[in-house]
Amino acid sequence: MEFVYVVPREALFPTCYPQGLARFAQPEDRDLRPTMDRAEILERIRREAFFVERPYAERSPHLKQIIPYTLVVAEDDRMGPRVLLVRRLPQGGEQRLVGKLSIGIGGHINPVDCGLDGDHSASADVDVIAIGAQREIDEELFVEGELRLEAVGLINDDSNPVGAVHVGLVQVLTLAPGAGQRVAVREEEVLEGKLVTPGELRQLLDEGANFETWSRMLVEIIDELVPVPQPALP
Repeated sequence: MEFVYVVPREALFPTCYPQGLARFAQPEDRDLRPTMDRAEILERIRREAFFVERPYAERSPHLKQIIPYTLVVAEDDRMGPRVLLVRRLPQGGEQRLVGKLSIGIGGHINPVDCGLDGDHSASADVDVIAIGAQREIDEELFVEGELRLEAVGLINDDSNPVGAVHVGLVQVLTLAPGAGQRVAVREEEVLEGKLVTPGELRQLLDEGANFETWSRMLVEIIDELVPVPQPALP
């Protein structure tokens, strides 16, 4: 049986339930967009999270399953940044996502990510979220080149039964332009993928493309997550 990493809802959100993306605060933040303290969120998860059987977690809205959700961006000096867009194929394991478009690579954190075999709490000195995120990327993609990883925020959607039992930790993995840059789907029987521009993502959204809920929310603000460099003034 699969065990997944969960945190009690009240421990993660002691004062309010954010909807959509709540960015991690940055020193330069001056706008009114809701922000969260990344260190505080990760400490709550580290202190309160544990593993339970997935069937139980799926029917327990008082628990939030932690999902690392990584946008992969390939920088290009000529074309500008491009985002990896994937579609889940019928052979994939999660039938609720079949046919949906996604810009997030991720999945459940399992006991293997901290060297455990059952429903125990993770050790305080193990960064189970980082390990789980890297495992998911390695399982689904070939990613090569000079990498930069940025933690963005926390995404939550309680408007549907699936979203009510999950919470995403959003990060952006950026590949610098260069001869060694490579992004490709590893398991082509369960995923198909391609690099697209932020403009192409917005067009797909406007045309009613079938995005996963979290991905749709992120595409709506894609220009904030993947800013296009402005040409230098003459």
